[in-house]
Amino acid sequence: QRLELMVSATRKCGGVYLYSNQKGCDGGRLYFDGGAVIVANGRVLAQAPQFSLQDVTVITATVDLDDVRSYRASIPSFGIQAVDHSSGSGGGADQYLLDCLDTYILPRDEAHNAAMMRTTTPKDALQYSTPEEECCLGPACWLWDYLRRSGAAGFLLPLSGGADSSSVATIVGAMCHLVYDACQEDDADKYDAQVAKDARRVCRQADDWVPSSPQEIASHVLHTVFMGTVNSSEATTSRAKRLGAAIGSYHLTVPIDLMVDAVIKVFTLTTSLTPQFESRGGTMTEDLALQNIQARLRMVTAYLFAQLLPWTRKRSGFLLVLGSANVDEGLRGYMTKYDCSSADLNPIGAISKGDLKKMLVWASERYGHDVLAEIAGAPPTAELRPNATGSDEMAEHSQLDEDEMGMSYEELGWFGRLRKLSRCGPVSMFRKLCVTWSHLPAAQVAEKVKRFFFYYSINRHKMCTLTPSYHAEGYSPDDNRFDLRQFLYNSKWPRQFAIIDKLVSETKTDNDDKAKEE
Repeated sequence: QRLELMVSATRKCGGVYLYSNQKGCDGGRLYFDGGAVIVANGRVLAQAPQFSLQDVTVITATVDLDDVRSYRASIPSFGIQAVDHSSGSGGGADQYLLDCLDTYILPRDEAHNAAMMRTTTPKDALQYSTPEEECCLGPACWLWDYLRRSGAAGFLLPLSGGADSSSVATIVGAMCHLVYDACQEDDADKYDAQVAKDARRVCRQADDWVPSSPQEIASHVLHTVFMGTVNSSEATTSRAKRLGAAIGSYHLTVPIDLMVDAVIKVFTLTTSLTPQFESRGGTMTEDLALQNIQARLRMVTAYLFAQLLPWTRKRSGFLLVLGSANVDEGLRGYMTKYDCSSADLNPIGAISKGDLKKMLVWASERYGHDVLAEIAGAPPTAELRPNATGSDEMAEHSQLDEDEMGMSYEELGWFGRLRKLSRCGPVSMFRKLCVTWSHLPAAQVAEKVKRFFFYYSINRHKMCTLTPSYHAEGYSPDDNRFDLRQFLYNSKWPRQFAIIDKLVSETKTDNDDKAKEE
């Protein structure tokens, strides 16, 4: 949008537009993407790359100011203003007229004069980054800036084989590709000595080390751990392993059933009661507790391995734990507090599920990792309950996220934008969605809105402990910086829900009356 504004402004009025921007992580959730550009008379003359690991990028262009005068003279409205101004009818003073009588070229050597007399730099094609590129390369640059400045030896990622954790792994893989390109001395356009120096320091390598591939960099900085239980499917286990191999991460498969059983035994010894899953005769309270203990033990395991893996590999330093909860799950509260959503950094915490899946398909084509397209097409699942799909080892898990949430990720995107960007409460959101989702009856829209606000209100407290995330989406629920609303609500919303019920009743009455008339 900013590029279009600069091009349109100079095309409309003529002139030269020099745009400069900061680059890198500001020590918080924001990333400044650079993208300097020079525009003259609606034409892009030079443009810096939007996502680059270089601290400073310089672009140059030759501009003939006579082209600007000629361009403005060709616009009739400017001609009329100039005539009025020079005749005095415009009410202005003569000093506002452009006078170039004293302009002259300083005497220099012939080479310099030849350079000064060059014509305007030829028009360059305007380069746009697709949303998929921005979702991948923006967080990748953000992570590299954070990694090199924090002094850490790399990242540890709990990799489940699902879309969210696989997206984080893909982003780190893209970071490794950017670092690899910047370390190649034979490529003058991309080589950067500072990036190469930082890469050697982070990877704990010698001063003359040059990585042979992005996978070699990933083997040093990215550690992925699949923490499976008896409830995990072979399909996700296989995807996690294949993705780790494709990116080049140091991958481990760590069963945590012993830890889960130990915690349950402690509870049984204390209370003489043993909780059961709902499918095995237990209550929903027992079922949720058994799911949550698996999720929380994964966080504990992740931090244990983050501290000790460098030691086991005979290396110094520590690892930063990466989280993988997307913006829609945070908004709905569909996560376990202090599970793998709790980490040191979360590069996808403000990116929607739909955008992540599109990014996986794009990255599959960009980097040649076919497993990413497979992951994007798989149904989202937590795999915390016993699988009910049968004995087929490679079958998808029966526990599906959208079924448990009672809403789709696409619907969550609508709820998030209306709640935050449009500042809608339950009633105004219902009214807007009745128009947007006109294919659904009003009663069904009301049910969806009520369900969202119920879970939003009872889970709002989880937003107070969200992992710091790369800021990308306008409806980020991050309580710490971008959403300072209260975290205690009346989950029944009595007044708002009563108004919605009244509107549904009126809509039904109107529809019945129309049916009688027909």
